[in-house]
Amino acid sequence: MNAHPTIIPAIAEDGSLYPVEKMKAHSDGLFHLAVSIFVFDGDHLLIQKRASSKYHCGGLWANTCCSHPYWDEPIDSCARRRLNEELGFNVALSRRRVVEYSADVGGGLHEHEKVTMYVGSADRATLAIKPNPLEVEDTRWVTPAALTEEIAAAPETFTPWFRIYAERYPGLKV
Repeated sequence: MNAHPTIIPAIAEDGSLYPVEKMKAHSDGLFHLAVSIFVFDGDHLLIQKRASSKYHCGGLWANTCCSHPYWDEPIDSCARRRLNEELGFNVALSRRRVVEYSADVGGGLHEHEKVTMYVGSADRATLAIKPNPLEVEDTRWVTPAALTEEIAAAPETFTPWFRIYAERYPGLKV
C-alpha cells in the first residue's frame, strides 16, 4: 500500500464527483468510478490472479486489469497507467461500455462501481507480460467457453466482479 491514502472519484446522488479515500469508498460501499480492462488474443482473454497480499480478493482470478482513477485523472489515462503498472505492458485500448455493479468483496468491504470497460488486442506469442508481484500472482489466457466452465465449477476462485461480467456478457462480449 502507498504511504499516502489514494484519493478516487466518488459519485454523489446528483451525479457529481467528489474526492474520497479509496478504503473509505470500499468500507462504506460508496458509489465510485472504476475501470476494467480485457486484453484478447483472438478469442483468448488474458486473466490475472490477484496477489494474495491485496486488500481484497487476494488470490482470486479476475479480468486482465481493474482499478480506480485518481481524483482528477482522466479515465482513459487510468486504464493505460494501470495496465502498465500491473502487467508491465501497453496495448491500444478501446472504450466499450459503462456498467454499474455492486458486490460484497469480503473483509467488510463492498464495491459499488460505475465501470468504464476497455478492450485491447495482443499477440500472446510475442506479448511480454511482466506482472508486478505486489499486484499480480499469475496470468493465463483462457477462452470464454473454458472460463464459463471454470466459474461454474469453482466460482469462489474468481472475483465477484469478474463473475458478474461473465454472467452479464456471455462470451465476454464487453
